[in-house]
Amino acid sequence: MSDRIGVGMVGYAFMGKAHSQAWRNVHRFFDPPLTPDLAALCGRDRQRATAAAATLGWAHVETDWRALVDRDDVQLVDVCTPGDSHAEIALAALAAGKHVLCEKPLSNSVAEAEEMTAAAERAAVNGVVAMVGFNYRRVPAIALARELVRSGRIGDVRHVRALYLQDWIVDPQFPLVWRLQRDKAGSGALGDIGAHIVDLAQYVTGELIAGVSAQTETFVRERPLPAESAGLAADSNGSGTGVVTVDDCALFTARLTGGGMATFEATRFATGRKNSMRLEINGSLGSIAFDFESMNELHFHDDTEPATSAGFRRILVTEPEHPYLSGWWPAGHGLGYEHAFTHQAYDLLTAIAGNGIVHPTFRDGLQVQRVLDAVERSAADGSRFTAVAGLDLVEPAAAVTT
Repeated sequence: MSDRIGVGMVGYAFMGKAHSQAWRNVHRFFDPPLTPDLAALCGRDRQRATAAAATLGWAHVETDWRALVDRDDVQLVDVCTPGDSHAEIALAALAAGKHVLCEKPLSNSVAEAEEMTAAAERAAVNGVVAMVGFNYRRVPAIALARELVRSGRIGDVRHVRALYLQDWIVDPQFPLVWRLQRDKAGSGALGDIGAHIVDLAQYVTGELIAGVSAQTETFVRERPLPAESAGLAADSNGSGTGVVTVDDCALFTARLTGGGMATFEATRFATGRKNSMRLEINGSLGSIAFDFESMNELHFHDDTEPATSAGFRRILVTEPEHPYLSGWWPAGHGLGYEHAFTHQAYDLLTAIAGNGIVHPTFRDGLQVQRVLDAVERSAADGSRFTAVAGLDLVEPAAAVTT
């Protein structure tokens, strides 16, 4: 195997920018077994894609993702598009023998996720690697939390609280972007940010969600069309507005496979909260708590200590011995949002070279998709408990290997 690998990325907006900086920088701070070449970027608008490629450091531009998949200088396809195109692109790339990194959620439906997982597992026989982009797994404090739980420091998991709070669509005049349209996004806050906390809860605890009881709500049901669609009427009245077809908020309780209970809250209507993600796990021997607004910190309570001195301790997760930190700055110098993508790139390159275990796999992404589906079914029929399908087919997520 060559020590270089050509990357082709489809999409260049928010996630495309985050992934681009990771591909540019991973070999400058870590020592991956493969060095990525930013071979080609794909976008439907050639002018915009060309400008993005120049800014983000990509060598070539394609306007058809099929042409990108077919390129001889692309061995890894990075899918940073809305969910409605994930399956088609990933399936074509896997069929062509290309490695795949696909942004979360894996797809817009369980059926698509099942097809993608089957294709990924067939391709794996030939050494092809497929990963889902749940980047928060690579936040060092989250990786440390996983290590503490796996080593038994909090005992049996009894209760999980997971929240992801944003406010970017509180204004009813915010336009009807693709994230507010089911045919493109699959779901709203549930799939956009709820998918992250579902994955993290399962990843950190090492357990799966067996069933849920849920409610969802859409607070603003009609919005102005985006500027690029200003001349198009979204309804028969030609009002220039369109219907929001996804949830604005999702709340659900859950039962874990180990018997513990969990609560989840995902909303884009938490006024004043920009990107507030919180996770607390209570066990028989202790607890851990994480808040992304203080992403370099993990709070840990050891309940085996004497009550006179026990309490939550603040761990500043910046030591070189902490997960992923050996490649960065001296202790005490914190990391940011973008660094998790660099860690993701490092882990993927290591797995492709055969030196590490890929995580999360497409099967992990399928498990998250099944949970999202159960939440929507529960919310739709008012079910007190809706089982998550296919647990007999899903293995727990792999542990951190870095």
